[in-house]
Amino acid sequence: MAEAVAALLERAARRDAALEELRALRVALQAVPLAALRARLGEHHLGALFALLSANDREQVSACVSILERLLQALDPLYVIQNLREELQKGLCHPEDSVKILTIAQVGRIVEDPDAVTEILNTPELLRQIINCIGGEKIAVAKEAIKSLSRIAQTQEGLEALFVSSLLSDLKSVMATSDVVRYRVYELIVEISAVSAESLSYCANSGLIPELIGELTGEDVLVRATCIEMVTSLAHTPQGRQYLAQQGVIDKISNIILGAESDPFSSFYLPGFVKFFGNLAVVDSPQQICERYPVFMEKVFEMAESQDPTMIGVAVDTLGILGSNVEGKQVLQKTRSRFQNLLSKIGHQAKNAPTELRLRCLDAISALLYLPPEQQTEDLLRMTESWFTSLSSQPLELFRSISTQPFPDLHCGALRVFTAIANQPWAQKLMLHSPGFVEYVVDRSVEPDKASKDAKYELVKALVNSKTIAEIFGNQYYLRLRAYLQEGPYYVKAVSTTAVEGAE
Repeated sequence: MAEAVAALLERAARRDAALEELRALRVALQAVPLAALRARLGEHHLGALFALLSANDREQVSACVSILERLLQALDPLYVIQNLREELQKGLCHPEDSVKILTIAQVGRIVEDPDAVTEILNTPELLRQIINCIGGEKIAVAKEAIKSLSRIAQTQEGLEALFVSSLLSDLKSVMATSDVVRYRVYELIVEISAVSAESLSYCANSGLIPELIGELTGEDVLVRATCIEMVTSLAHTPQGRQYLAQQGVIDKISNIILGAESDPFSSFYLPGFVKFFGNLAVVDSPQQICERYPVFMEKVFEMAESQDPTMIGVAVDTLGILGSNVEGKQVLQKTRSRFQNLLSKIGHQAKNAPTELRLRCLDAISALLYLPPEQQTEDLLRMTESWFTSLSSQPLELFRSISTQPFPDLHCGALRVFTAIANQPWAQKLMLHSPGFVEYVVDRSVEPDKASKDAKYELVKALVNSKTIAEIFGNQYYLRLRAYLQEGPYYVKAVSTTAVEGAE
C-alpha cells in the first residue's frame, strides 16, 4: 500500500493526476501509518497538492483538502511553518471555506508548538491573514482564528506583535466589518485578558477594553445585552475584577440597574446585568457584594416575585449561583421571611411552570440546599431544613412526584434535589419515614435511560457515603444501598430459566 501511495504522490507532484487518481490517493492514505507517510513525503509533493487547490473544480479541491489533511498530520508543526509559509498564507484567503479550515487547523497546531510559534511571530503577513479570518462568514474559521491568536498572545512577544505593532490597526479594521465581527474581537480580547495582569494591561492600553466598556454603558440596549456577557467573563479573573472596580464599571452597572425602573427597554439588558452581580458575588464575596450593591439583591427579589417567566428564570438562576456557597446562603438567610416566602413560590414553579423554568427551579433548589459535610453545623442544618419545608407543604412528596414523571430532564432534576440533601441527617430521617421512599431509591426498574440511571446512582452514592446513614436507615436498608453502589449504575439482574423435560 505504501508503494501505491508513493506512485500516486508522484503523479500528483507532476500535476497531471486525474480526479480518479486523487480519489484513490485519498482512500489509500487512510491505510498507511503516519510514520510511513513521513518517510515517503517530499516537499515537492506538498507544493503540487497546494497548487492543485487553485483549480476551479470543487471536487478536485475537496479531494486535495482531504489528502492534505492526512499528509500534514504526518509532519512536525515546525516543518510546516518553515517550508509551507506561503501556502498557508494563500490558504487563509482561499475562497473555499474547506481550504481555510484546513489551513487554520494547521495554524492551530503550529501555535501549540513552542518552537514553531516563534516562526509565526516573525511572519506578520501570516498574522494579518489570521486576524482577517475573524471577519470570515464561516464561524468555524473565525473561532479557530480567535483560538490561535489567543494562544499566540500567551507570550510577551505575542502580546507585542498583536498590540504594539501595525497589527493592532488590522484588528481594529476587521472590527469595522460588522457588529458580529466586532463582538468576536471583544471575545478574543477578553480571552487574552484572562491570562495575566500583564495581558490585561496590553488589552486595556490598546483601547479595545475601554471601547467594550463604552458600549456596555452606552445607550443602545441591545448592545448592552451583548457586551455584559463579555464583561462578566472579564470579571471571572482577579485582574479583571480589579480593573472593572478601578474604572468604576461595577458602580456604573449598579446605577444602570437602579435606573432600570424608568426604562421601558430594561428587559433587554437587565437579566445580563443581574447575572453579572450573581457571578461577581460567587467569585468575590457574596456578603461584601450584596452589602455594597444592595440594589442587586433587591432587583433579584423583585424579578423572582414578578409574573414574568423570563425574569423569574433569571432570578432563580441567580439565587442558585448566590446560594451555591455557605456565605451566599447566609446572606439569603438574613432576609428572613422574604426569602422563605420566595422559596414557596419557587417550589410552586418547580411543580407548575413550563418545563424549562421547572428545570431551572430544580437546579437552583439543589444548589441552595446542598451542604458539604465539613460545613454541616447545627445552625446551617436547621437553615437548610427550614428552607426545604418552605418549598411546599409536603416537599419530599413534591419532588418524588416530579421524579416519577415520564420526562427525563425533570426526572433527573428531582433526583438531583434528593442528592443535594442526601448527606444531611434531617433529610435522611424524612426519606426513611416517607412510605416506600427507600424502596423507590433501590428500584432500578423506574430508570428508563442512561441519564436517569446515572442520576439515581449519584443519589445512592451520596447516601452511602454519608456518616450518619447506617445509624439512621438501619443495617438492612444500608446494606441494600451499598449493594446497589457496588453493582454500578447499569446492573441488570440475571434471570435464570429452568428447562422442563418434554417442553417444546
